[in-house]
Amino acid sequence: MKALLLHDKNKWKEMKVEEVERPHPQKGEVLIEVHAAGLNPVDYKTATNGNPNWTYPHILGLDGAGTVVELGEDVTEWEKGDRVVYHGDLLKSGAYAQYAVTTAHTISRIPDKITFEEAAALPTAGYTAYQAIHRKLPLDQVDTILIHAGAGGVGGFVIQLAKAAGKTVITTASAHNHDHVRQLGADFVIDYRNEDVHQRVKEITEGKGVDAVVDAVSRDNATASLDYLAFMGHLVYIAGAPDFTKIKPFTTVVSYHEIALAAAHRADIESQKDLGVIGDEILEMMADGKLSSLLEETISLEEVPQALERLSERHVKGKIVAKIKS
Repeated sequence: MKALLLHDKNKWKEMKVEEVERPHPQKGEVLIEVHAAGLNPVDYKTATNGNPNWTYPHILGLDGAGTVVELGEDVTEWEKGDRVVYHGDLLKSGAYAQYAVTTAHTISRIPDKITFEEAAALPTAGYTAYQAIHRKLPLDQVDTILIHAGAGGVGGFVIQLAKAAGKTVITTASAHNHDHVRQLGADFVIDYRNEDVHQRVKEITEGKGVDAVVDAVSRDNATASLDYLAFMGHLVYIAGAPDFTKIKPFTTVVSYHEIALAAAHRADIESQKDLGVIGDEILEMMADGKLSSLLEETISLEEVPQALERLSERHVKGKIVAKIKS
């Protein structure tokens, strides 16, 4: 099969499409003919430092969508030809290839009205956003949510899910993305380049602060976000933990929530199965017209390294997907 190969750590900009042996599913796994694969910042981040569990050449790509073509032992819930999407295990070979193997209990069925490209845009960013809103935050105690980087993949899904849950949504974005994030559901948009985010949050909330912040930017941004929270507020962090010492005991009583989607693959079987459950629910919302896939650009497998480089510059709107099968 053809695959985009990483020959060593920090060599992701030099990746090229080459011929490698087609994999076969083991017990509890399925082989998927990949039609489309989603691009994510985690790809270049992990490829930069490598992973001690990888052997080279390694195939990146956590988000794959395609058809089931081979069943491993004990797989009874799927059939050949099923249209599926999945979030893959970071430690294993990924979806930047014509074929990929994943666990049968973590995949989701793609509704007929959704394309492979739209489905491939979902898993890493969409499932992360779903965990933030529906697995971490006590929504009955949250009215206002600040979402950083609303024009990005995670931010764009969080905006949509938070708005669908009936919350007041504030987001940060560059000025040229303001119309985009408003279309996704943002009630208030802060130009983080030209406005004082802390001051604007206080103005919007009449001095109270927000009930929750979802940060997928950085440790420093998560730390700064602690100032934006109301009493008994919640910080959901995805790109690094804040400096917990910033909030003193017996003051604002903040709750912290870590999101690490890939950790589910190391957890118990029910936690792994929840990836499939989340996928089913998001796909249903999309099929019903309640959620956008955020798909902005479709590229070829050969163009992935250049697109990852653009992602690393942190100014890509929405999602980029590689179309692998014509």
